[in-house]
Amino acid sequence: MKPIYFLVALVVFLPHLQAADLTLEDVNLRANNTWMMVATFMVFIMHLGFATLEAGLTRSKNTVNILFKNCGVLSLGLMTYAICGFSLMYPGFIDGQDAEAVAAAGTAGNEWFGFVKWGIGPEEGYNPLTYADGNYTYWTDFLFQAMFAATCATIVSGAVAERIKLSSFLIFSAIFVGFFYPWMGSWKWGYGWLHDKGFYDFAGSTLVHSVGGWAALAGVMLLGPRVGKYVNGRVKPIMGHNLPLATIGVFLLWFGWYGFNGGSVLSADAEMVSKVFVTTSLSAAAGVLAAIATSWIHSRKPDLTMALNGSLAGLVGVTAGADVVGVMDAVWIGLISGVLVVAGVSLFDRLRLDDPVGALSVHLLCGVWGTIAVAIFSPETVALHIQLLGVVAYGVVSFLSAFAIFALLKLTMGIRVSEDEELGGLDIGEHGMEAYNGFQIFTTQ
Repeated sequence: MKPIYFLVALVVFLPHLQAADLTLEDVNLRANNTWMMVATFMVFIMHLGFATLEAGLTRSKNTVNILFKNCGVLSLGLMTYAICGFSLMYPGFIDGQDAEAVAAAGTAGNEWFGFVKWGIGPEEGYNPLTYADGNYTYWTDFLFQAMFAATCATIVSGAVAERIKLSSFLIFSAIFVGFFYPWMGSWKWGYGWLHDKGFYDFAGSTLVHSVGGWAALAGVMLLGPRVGKYVNGRVKPIMGHNLPLATIGVFLLWFGWYGFNGGSVLSADAEMVSKVFVTTSLSAAAGVLAAIATSWIHSRKPDLTMALNGSLAGLVGVTAGADVVGVMDAVWIGLISGVLVVAGVSLFDRLRLDDPVGALSVHLLCGVWGTIAVAIFSPETVALHIQLLGVVAYGVVSFLSAFAIFALLKLTMGIRVSEDEELGGLDIGEHGMEAYNGFQIFTTQ
């Protein structure tokens, strides 16, 4: 045996030899927890995808601002979720017991508004071998869910891009992600009142995406459109400056979605994780094809931005039921999502709701559709009227709460930059720097 092969074998097998006395529960926890941590890292990469997608679909003079917001949102999401969000969203984990068992015993607190403590840390009696059925640790649970929380605010970032004050956006994100997102999340994932009624949302078509979409809608309405977007009753396209960057962002998001949906299995169950990967992939692919066909027919040209958003539409659409719908059902969900995202962009433009990246169409419309689709394609899982109840409840509360926060900020410190600052670019106005400093434009005489 060559020395290098021996060293590789030693590195691979020595830990197993040392751990020969592990119990089956220990091995199960290590395997499942490892997958959950990998999924967490993949969801983290999605924030790079959002940053590059939003930067690519907006103008170069606002690139630093876009990147700064995405960096800030991730950090704010992690901090606020640690301070109060996790405890507010999951009040059922008490003394290391499983949340569902605690909820069934009636000790999880109020099903409408539960709160256990400030900060994070397992309760007395915590045992990683029994926490969450022994599939992952408390710490993995926190970090995985914190990445979801930060994603919700990132959705808002793209919709309000190129004209919102940085300080106002960061304050909004801290309040919305710190309190309102986890409060609403507790209704389902924290075993609250919607969970009791049977509402189903596997990985967050509603709890993450449409909640973020409704908040984005409130911000767009209060901000108003960008200067020059709607002129004399006509829609003037404002093109993004870097489509290669936007394409990279979409592929990063697609990659990260395997962690977003696959991690939501909450274990390394081989059969279920594999199926979720397949439904996720096929819905995304169908979304791309449907968006290409729809935009090609509508505009007489194949639109790359619509193809990119078509993939995200399919991913958002299947997220609510990726574990329970059939493989061909996922294709139909993706096809309808792809049509919806193209139609949504046109609809919001007609309504004079300026959304630079199509976040309202992707996350709001397709999030609602995906939630309803669970009842259509998997009626044995949940009833249609229950899904509609959840859509309405989340829509009303998320829109009104976001509207109230934005409105208060508008009355006090303002939420929109000046027209001169907007025309000159937020990179210089807000940050005093440029993303592409040093480049010169040469013109011919």
